[in-house]
Amino acid sequence: MVALTNIQQTTDTARLTLQTVEIAPETIAIRCLDWDRDRFDIEFGLQNGTTYNSFVIQGEKLALVDTSHAKFRQLYLNLLTGLIDPWQLDYLIISHTEPDHSGLVKDILALAPQVTVVGAKVAIKFLSDMVHQPFEHIIVKNGDRLDLGNGHELEFVSAPNLHWPDTIFTYDYKTQVLYTCDAFGMHYCDDPTFDEDLDLIEADFEYYYDCLMKPNARSVLAAIKRMGKLELETIATGHGPLLKHHQPELVNRYQQWSQAQTKTETLVVLVYSEDYGYSDDLARAIAQGITKTGVAVELVNWNDTEPQEVRELVSQAAGLVIGMPAQSDKEAHAILSTILAAANGKQAIGLFESGGGEDEPVYPLRNKFQEIGLIEAFSPILVKESPNQVINQVCDEAGIDLGQWLTRDRTAKQIKAIDNTLEKALGRISNGLYIITATKGEIKSAMVASWVTQASLTPLGIAIAVAKDRAIESFLQIGDRFVLNVLEEGNYQHLIRHFLKRFPPGADRFAGIKTVPASNGSPIIAESLAYIECEVSNRLECSDHWIVYSNVQAGRVAKLDVLTAVHHRKVGNHY
Repeated sequence: MVALTNIQQTTDTARLTLQTVEIAPETIAIRCLDWDRDRFDIEFGLQNGTTYNSFVIQGEKLALVDTSHAKFRQLYLNLLTGLIDPWQLDYLIISHTEPDHSGLVKDILALAPQVTVVGAKVAIKFLSDMVHQPFEHIIVKNGDRLDLGNGHELEFVSAPNLHWPDTIFTYDYKTQVLYTCDAFGMHYCDDPTFDEDLDLIEADFEYYYDCLMKPNARSVLAAIKRMGKLELETIATGHGPLLKHHQPELVNRYQQWSQAQTKTETLVVLVYSEDYGYSDDLARAIAQGITKTGVAVELVNWNDTEPQEVRELVSQAAGLVIGMPAQSDKEAHAILSTILAAANGKQAIGLFESGGGEDEPVYPLRNKFQEIGLIEAFSPILVKESPNQVINQVCDEAGIDLGQWLTRDRTAKQIKAIDNTLEKALGRISNGLYIITATKGEIKSAMVASWVTQASLTPLGIAIAVAKDRAIESFLQIGDRFVLNVLEEGNYQHLIRHFLKRFPPGADRFAGIKTVPASNGSPIIAESLAYIECEVSNRLECSDHWIVYSNVQAGRVAKLDVLTAVHHRKVGNHY
């Protein structure tokens, strides 16, 4: 191991260090050390800074694994171009597209326009939206290989949801190094490249797991299982020291923590085809909706699983979602027979077409599950065109419906769990009554809200608490616009009844309600007492809700001498 260089830059706000280290034959780590960073995402406090790691592999062909955070742009690019000639770079391997690892991809494409980007299907799609330019690329899935020459044969290991949906690991057979990006990492900044002193790092290692990996414990176990056949010398993580001295022990901790977590969680098994029709896009949209309700999702590819594995998963699942395979896919039909044999009448079911042109018919399969006694959580999703905003919203809402059905007992228990005296005290906090309306492209959504407050004077701003499992949550991302409709005392009950009823996925929430468009495109409810146009500028995650802070842009009162409708609760542990 040879330390090649160390570069340091101190700014007004942070000390940044770059370090290059040869970690294996013809393999160099570029470590970007951010010593003073004290927060990662909104809720993730850091005690020891963080690092962003990327790697150069030199075979007969040259590969770069991941880039770095944009704050290191000039330092990183200067160092990289001193190590390699960008015009000689053959491959840029993207472990996943989170900005702290792919923030400099566009810069690399400018320096090396000939490079071929390698990543999972979802990663390539995300990158296309990020860089807004064409680029050469290769889509890889679990088990695919890429030969760099000189013995550096790379194998890709699918690891979705660790902790982004597009994650892949990369294994080099020559050096026995496994590049895992976020998995097995930690936010820990120090000069040593490897995990030499376990006592120093184990607290940060566990904290990182709890914050990022624990919510996807089943995906962790699936990734560890796929890693099982590989002989590992080093785990080259995307954050913190690389795992070499204590690698088996730390992987084992991930496994134990994840096994303990999965014993108590509610699970949905979602079976789809990664390479058939639009199944991949639709499956991930449904999965996104399910996870909003706090339910775990295990994605199973028809052609990348074994009957015994599926049998075990189905026996543990509270719900099943099936993306229809091609009629000619014999492997998928063998798995489908296993699912039908393992399913039971206590489970919920949802079906969707894949849109590949030769889908197995939905309704005969629906009948089979109904004969077994499964409860249909949402009507079959029938695909007649390529996915668009409307179809994606239908899928997201279908996933929410399934998750809410599966957690209905848990919700009831939570309502009963709070101390009686405390719940009555909380219930004395009164709020106004509002309806939030929003538009994105071709789709609209609405939500009854009472947890609303003015939050700032300069600039004028409001804050809204939105439950994570509300369909409108996806309309309230940073930069999105919406209307806050203020309801009128004595003239609101019919509107509340309308917007509180359960709508089927994709249904028009404004049918029968008179609206006019606001200047930001969202509907203004004609009967509202007042309306306020807003733009989301920040979000704070708070357990089961998002606090959405928005700047006020416009507004108007329809009736000056009328009061706002007020919601008085009796208890404080549910709406």
